[in-house]
Amino acid sequence: MSFDTNKITLQSLQSLSTPSISVATLRTDLIHPIVSGNKWFKLRYYLEEAKRLKSNTIASFGGAYSNHIVALAAACKLYGFNSVGFIRGEAGNSPTLIEAASLGMKLYYLSRESYKDKLEIMDQYAGENWYWIQEGGYGVQGAQGAASMLSVRDCSAFTHIVCACGTGTMMAGIVAGSTSIQRVIGISVLKNNFDLEESVKKILPSGTTNQFDLFHNYHFGGYAKHPPALIDYMNHLFEREAVPTDLVYTAKLFYAVEDLLKQQYFGNQAAILIIHSGGQQGNKSLPNKSLVF
Repeated sequence: MSFDTNKITLQSLQSLSTPSISVATLRTDLIHPIVSGNKWFKLRYYLEEAKRLKSNTIASFGGAYSNHIVALAAACKLYGFNSVGFIRGEAGNSPTLIEAASLGMKLYYLSRESYKDKLEIMDQYAGENWYWIQEGGYGVQGAQGAASMLSVRDCSAFTHIVCACGTGTMMAGIVAGSTSIQRVIGISVLKNNFDLEESVKKILPSGTTNQFDLFHNYHFGGYAKHPPALIDYMNHLFEREAVPTDLVYTAKLFYAVEDLLKQQYFGNQAAILIIHSGGQQGNKSLPNKSLVF
């Protein structure tokens, strides 16, 4: 199972670079319009395992604007699986869920309280022979897939690799896939997500010694919060570099890198790689014409 990774590019970011610091982004968002960015990489080994186990249905969890949910629906349709999504919150008609349903995903809506007990939900459907994937693709296979993101292009010359963090799955993969001389930096998009470090370490391959740093001060108020300053930044970045971002993850990531550059966090002679992890579902919650892209 694979997508065409030749579409992924390394794009230099001239407006962020200086004579002593180069900045580029790995455009994994270009791989597929729906199974975008890190979504394919995080899903690939789960799908392969589901096929080996002869499961015909894959189930997972997410919110009304979950990139993971709609990407899973699309991937399951492409590879011949049925798909089931357990959605946090009341039934709604978000563009994301409409698209997931159109791709064949069966949706179940749960109260926010019920949603917290995912093991109980899985137990209720234990007789269905479903293959379960955790929210956001969290788990060892998800991290293993994310690690392969760094092999689609030669990323060995970069001194720092920066990515956005939700569940920590991609972060774990990037840490595992980086070299011992590279510093991996994660930007948490959740407020007060101080369990993130442990979540990352839990799914790292045994023996991993690569170090990483986490920043918790670029969430703009919390998960999916998007004050006008963030929307303005997204538009300004696109006008400068033609890089589209999303309000949940990548906009906060790019903003963080620019702010850290202003603080001279990276020092001199740095080569910084920003992982563009794709996913535009959150932007669909915005009023029309909020964004220039």
